[in-house]
Amino acid sequence: MNGDHYFTAQPATPDQRRTVRVPIAGRDVELETARGVFSPDRLDLGTSVLLREVPDPPDGGDLLDLGCGWGPVALTLATLAPAATVWAVDVNERALDLVRRNAAILGLTNVRAVLPDQVPDDVEFSAAWSNPPIRVGKPELHAMLLRWLPRLGQGGEAYLVVQRNLGGDSLHRWLTAELPDLRTTRHGSAKGFRVLRVRRGLTPA
Repeated sequence: MNGDHYFTAQPATPDQRRTVRVPIAGRDVELETARGVFSPDRLDLGTSVLLREVPDPPDGGDLLDLGCGWGPVALTLATLAPAATVWAVDVNERALDLVRRNAAILGLTNVRAVLPDQVPDDVEFSAAWSNPPIRVGKPELHAMLLRWLPRLGQGGEAYLVVQRNLGGDSLHRWLTAELPDLRTTRHGSAKGFRVLRVRRGLTPA
């Protein structure tokens, strides 16, 4: 698949909806996807690794899915933390529409699927989960992470899944150098992916 979906507000491909069966928070559900968004045919391997490796999110507060696509990460966060507000952020308006539709299918009322500039400036995140768009290139990826990771609140944690041969270890080093107020560690590895944890706080808990 080409990278058109990453930074395209209105994908050129036809908006033909389809149904996929995927695991969300321990149960199999049928959700809508479409061409023009990331991994429209299935739950991609990196996201599967992320969802398997991360601990449960905080019960409340504001949670972030950065680069939400059609929504598997945001829907998992919203299911596991029904008292939290989950911000599903993407530049792709078709993806955001799919997240809203899938949240409705699952009866989730705590998901806010929005463009990046629609997140209020005063929102701090208790947790952020992301399968970031590595293939857009380092300048765009770095700009995205520098914009959002500093918005972690005290004790907040971000988990990023990155394919090892696409720069998982170099991203770890870059985050350590560029965000010294945050602590970046390797949380886990599986199936060729690194899961990085970025935490705001003085202790390594």
